[in-house]
Amino acid sequence: MIPDPAILHDPWFWLLGIPAVIMIGLGKGGFIGVGTLAMPVMAQAMPPVQAAAVLLPLLIVQDAVGVWSFRHSWDRRIMLLMLPSAVVGVALGYLFATSLSEAWILIALGLISILFAGQQLWMGRGRRAAPRHVLPGWVGIGCGAVSGLTSQIAHAGAPPYQLWVMPQRLPRDIFVGTTVIFFAAVNWVKVPAYAAMGQFTPVNLIAAAALMPVAIAATFTGVWLVRKVDADRLYSFVYWLTVLLGAKLLWDGWSRLT
Repeated sequence: MIPDPAILHDPWFWLLGIPAVIMIGLGKGGFIGVGTLAMPVMAQAMPPVQAAAVLLPLLIVQDAVGVWSFRHSWDRRIMLLMLPSAVVGVALGYLFATSLSEAWILIALGLISILFAGQQLWMGRGRRAAPRHVLPGWVGIGCGAVSGLTSQIAHAGAPPYQLWVMPQRLPRDIFVGTTVIFFAAVNWVKVPAYAAMGQFTPVNLIAAAALMPVAIAATFTGVWLVRKVDADRLYSFVYWLTVLLGAKLLWDGWSRLT
């Protein structure tokens, strides 16, 4: 672990931390999925668990910006179905942290992400958007639980969430607002678990505070940009990003096995 005085003078902290926080800000601002790439980037500068602990306070502050910006645009049914099971998923991620294989979870997430997004892009070929369809509510409950679990383990809750929500083809602001509010709630649920693991150390809090101005500016930028983008283009962008994210998750999982 890097001592307090050294972390702000480590060039890797800035070279990797700033892009990671910008990715989170764009994701919280509405470019859903971009933020999931931040964890693998940040983990190149410090141990993964420490990276996750540094990012969590930033996520919470960025959530506040996103929630305020989209506070009138969210889907009540999605929240009622997915959020309670996500809380259960976070609890399971904490309770079984030592017995769950992070590598296989990342591999499974990667495969699901690629297959799901690839299917949506294939269905939408030749048209501007994939057709709308709503999977049963029990699928949403299951996806919520898996989203909470993977969010607790690796801040990677987006793919399971998107699996149920994105095919519904919500209006742009409703989709963004629901996603932002959902993960804002999940991130607060994760706070007691990270505190119990002793991760809110002075080192990690100093690192988070140093990146906070970048985090806030990036989130406001994301909110401004997403409202300039056509809804169909936003969905297409997120699907392609999900494919790339899936490939990254596969790589990360396989790297942990070898």
